[in-house]
Amino acid sequence: MKDIFDTLSHEMSELTTKRYSTSFSLGISFLDKSLHKPIYAIYGFVRFADEIVDSFHGFNKTELLADFKKQTYQAIEDGISLNPILNSFQWVVNKFNIDHELIETFLQSMEMDLDKQTYDASKYELYILGSAEVVGLMCLRIFVDGNQQEYERLKPAAMKLGAAFQKINFLRDLKADYKELGRTYFPGIDLNDFDFDTKNDIEADIEKDFQLGYEGIKQLPKNARFGVYMAYIYYYKLFKKIKATSAQKILHERIRIPNNKKYRLFLTSYIRHNLNLI
Repeated sequence: MKDIFDTLSHEMSELTTKRYSTSFSLGISFLDKSLHKPIYAIYGFVRFADEIVDSFHGFNKTELLADFKKQTYQAIEDGISLNPILNSFQWVVNKFNIDHELIETFLQSMEMDLDKQTYDASKYELYILGSAEVVGLMCLRIFVDGNQQEYERLKPAAMKLGAAFQKINFLRDLKADYKELGRTYFPGIDLNDFDFDTKNDIEADIEKDFQLGYEGIKQLPKNARFGVYMAYIYYYKLFKKIKATSAQKILHERIRIPNNKKYRLFLTSYIRHNLNLI
């Protein structure tokens, strides 16, 4: 009765998403129901890898990540894993023919996080590609249901949207990344001298990514468009709140959108979507 185990695996991916991210859980809930299972499967995989490098202090992260990577590829090859998260992930990879290069690029970015480091421009771009852009492409593969022509057409916008989301995460988590994990992602920036102009330059770059990403959202298939739009709306609201916050406060406080405001935001966006105002 492997079906029971597969169902359990998908439920674990969904639970992982809901426990770790209220925002993404809400965004996924606005996708067509047929898309829930595969997107939960991707998020569960990405989250587990991220937790290894960000949270498992006191353990050998290098060995844990290497083992996770090995199990990932073995699961994809075998079509099964006793790790429910990887069993769910191998299913979505094999069903939607997700390029293994995307997976490898993502895991390489996770490996970059194993060491405390300051990122230069090339490392920064490589990290953004692996940690965010390729994850957006995994999701895009599902949204277009294997249509290669549509995938290639929407690929640049999907990558820009993923980059915008990740860069906002960097700004939001500036304090934790720098003071707790020893990471400085933004290249050429001294966080001991983080001021308005520096913050403004980063925000201008994010704004460009957002604009290009938004154009792609409008061209997504109908069953995916609204859910991705909701994620966009949440992140843009967070972005505006960060823009209105001083550089010094960003260094000492994690900027959040309270859950009650998220729900109101999503309700307003739902109405705008139904009125074709996006």
